[in-house]
Amino acid sequence: MHRKSFKFKIIIPTVVILVALVVSINIFLSIRFSSIGQFLINEKLSAITNSLDFYLNESEAKSNVAATSMALNSGVIKAVREHDTEELLHLFNVACNTYRIDYFAITDGEGNVLARTHDPENKLDSIAYLQNIKDSLEGRVSSYYESGNIVRVSVHTGSPVYDTDGTLIGTISAGVRFDLDSKVEDFKGLFNSEITIFLGDTSVATTITKDGQRVSGLKLNASIADIVYGDKKEYMGDAEILGERYKAFYKPLINFKDEVFAVIAIGIPMAELQAETNNSIRNGIILGLCGLALSIIILYLMISSISQPIAKVSREMTHIANGNLNIAIDAKGDDEVGNLEKSLKKVAETLQKLLSDINETIGEHEKGNIEYFLDAEDFLGDYRILAENIIELASFGIRDQLTGIPNRRTFDNRLDMEWERATRAGIPLSVLILDVDKFKNYNDAFGHQQGDMALQTVGKVIKQSLKRPIDFCARWGGEEFIVLLPDTDSAGAKIIAERIRAEIESSIIPCSGEDGKRITVSIGVGTQIPLQDSNVDDFIATADAALYKAKETGRNKVVINEENA
Repeated sequence: MHRKSFKFKIIIPTVVILVALVVSINIFLSIRFSSIGQFLINEKLSAITNSLDFYLNESEAKSNVAATSMALNSGVIKAVREHDTEELLHLFNVACNTYRIDYFAITDGEGNVLARTHDPENKLDSIAYLQNIKDSLEGRVSSYYESGNIVRVSVHTGSPVYDTDGTLIGTISAGVRFDLDSKVEDFKGLFNSEITIFLGDTSVATTITKDGQRVSGLKLNASIADIVYGDKKEYMGDAEILGERYKAFYKPLINFKDEVFAVIAIGIPMAELQAETNNSIRNGIILGLCGLALSIIILYLMISSISQPIAKVSREMTHIANGNLNIAIDAKGDDEVGNLEKSLKKVAETLQKLLSDINETIGEHEKGNIEYFLDAEDFLGDYRILAENIIELASFGIRDQLTGIPNRRTFDNRLDMEWERATRAGIPLSVLILDVDKFKNYNDAFGHQQGDMALQTVGKVIKQSLKRPIDFCARWGGEEFIVLLPDTDSAGAKIIAERIRAEIESSIIPCSGEDGKRITVSIGVGTQIPLQDSNVDDFIATADAALYKAKETGRNKVVINEENA
């Protein structure tokens, strides 16, 4: 009895001290975490503001380059002179993609619209009231943030168009829009934050939702409006939107009159920080209790006069906890301490094998061997569950989640491996780039869910069309797919491409209200025997150019890049 009492005389005060220490540490860490979280959010917001300034400057520069370049295009000059709206729309729709511009507006020499890429049916009205058009009609190139009747908020550049004899015959306005929901969604993906565009004190586009619906007609806080509109200054600080707290930044957009006419607002929800703080407190308590329990066990064993074996085991556990699995554990004895050391050795060996298998799996995936995975059957209990979860996560990382075939990152790894192999062996390498024809029309007609089913079918058909184990297909992005054909010349690549095209055309794609719907693909083929100074990007570009030609010349066909065939 005396011995037991002695143990508890040491254990109880120690437990009290440890509990107080765990509580104190958790309180300190919670306060510290909240402070650090505030700091990180402020830093993130500062980084976003810098990125936004860069984006706006880049947008202005793109609009300037687009407008001035197209104003010198001989085909444009001819079409403006002849008021050929159809040709203008053709030229400038292509130019939108080339210069990454949202829209072009082309006028005659009096400011009357000949063509709009963003509203093709609306023409012959005058936009001479816009300052960039006024300047262009006077022979000057100028860029402004402005609001028009159709495009509410944008940055655009106007450039005069001169005939071959030097006569001013029209103007070109190239712009980047900020007033569309699709644009703010792009901003949200770019900046990882909520975005709202205000025209005056009312929103025209936002990513903020309520009850699953995008909010419309948000009103700008009056005190913030006084700063950004009244003082023409940026605002960074706290803001409340629909009852939620945000760390926010408001960027005023100033027009040619030196007046603020619109505002770009960026917001980071503070609810995320609060959730992280709560998680930190909860995890700290759990970890603290686990540490407390472990400390009591170690303390009890030390009091039982086995301090040296426990100290040895403790050192080994510390190594493992710090990530050093390559330690020699000499497990001896059949008592509790000996069995503990044997279990620790088994844990270390299991973790070593798991780490080795993970590294080997990663290495194989980086080579493009996506069928290789570690074997979960080599592990027991929770380690097997962990291994299975790792396999599942690895699969997510290498496959496209919609179609189930490899994703673009996995394709890039496989391409690098096959490119090096083809370079060493001096053998041809072929690539097919496939694009589903008129897929936007298909989506518009049958909905995105049906569109996803169509893409899944296309991916399945492509995969089944490849007969060799070394052939490789992936989703390239959107409605584009790509196929890599090692040791295949252009003739062989064309046969495979034609087979894929025909099988996709003959596949029945289920549709709402119909028994089936045929869709087609255009395919560009590129073939090359890589040399040491060859460029893999140029190789892909050859197939992409062939694809562009296939789509230009009627779609549902295979075109081989003749320069590399």
